[in-house]
Amino acid sequence: MAPVSPTVAAWDVGLRIREKRGALGLSAATAAKQLGIAAAYLSDVEHGKKNLAADRLEKLIGIYEFDAEEADELRFLREQATHRGWWTKYSALFSEDLLRFFGFEHGAESLRIYGNDLLHGLLQTEDYARAIIESGAPNLRLAEVDRRVQCRLARQKRLAGDEPLQIMAVMSEAAVRQQIGGKEVHLAQLKHLADLIEQNPDHLDVRIVPFEATGHPAMGGSGFHLMTFPSGRLPTLLWQETVTSTQLTMDPLTTREYGLAHAEATTSALSREDSFALIKQGFSLS
Repeated sequence: MAPVSPTVAAWDVGLRIREKRGALGLSAATAAKQLGIAAAYLSDVEHGKKNLAADRLEKLIGIYEFDAEEADELRFLREQATHRGWWTKYSALFSEDLLRFFGFEHGAESLRIYGNDLLHGLLQTEDYARAIIESGAPNLRLAEVDRRVQCRLARQKRLAGDEPLQIMAVMSEAAVRQQIGGKEVHLAQLKHLADLIEQNPDHLDVRIVPFEATGHPAMGGSGFHLMTFPSGRLPTLLWQETVTSTQLTMDPLTTREYGLAHAEATTSALSREDSFALIKQGFSLS
């Protein structure tokens, strides 16, 4: 079981409330009026961005006619959603969407990743992460760079523990060839990646799409993440991040298309063993 994430708990509450409201044929405006809250606030609750007070939830349980078991589950999830995740202390540094992504990632069960030219943040060394952050925002103060690096390293705790995050990472060969931070940082990063793969054979699978690959649907696009969660009620979540925007999507048709794109990229990639050999070659020949 993945660790408790207030972000995931709030999302779960919101989905259950929205589904029940739809089943009852209640409009958002009518439901909000009966609850004594603004329609915009109810929308934020239904999308996991806000948490209902305990008394409001009790009122909602009555209006929506949740049975006793469902009501207890909602109360439990609402209580979990009141906790503060570790990522909240970085709220001054990151957008609301990015903070929510950290919360979803923390509570996810599995993560399918596709990337073109950078190694994923969960797989980065401190020096590699620092080089990326500094190059992406050269005017950041040193203290802010340090905090952003700390946040990235904090995310990596999900690689360890009794129930580590299951990761399937597919990336272009460019990601292991680009000398981010210079030769020494690059070589240390490759060694770190190889060590992670060796130390975590049951929950970390890294595949490299070689330069010789003729193409696949994800090639040329931005990187993306597909997250699944322990609760079977929760849909797959897609996260995309570009230079200028971020986006969280749970639309089933969209996530399905990206799932197929990830599968096609995997087909174009080297085998697990050959990918590992290519990574090792990157530092063994230096």
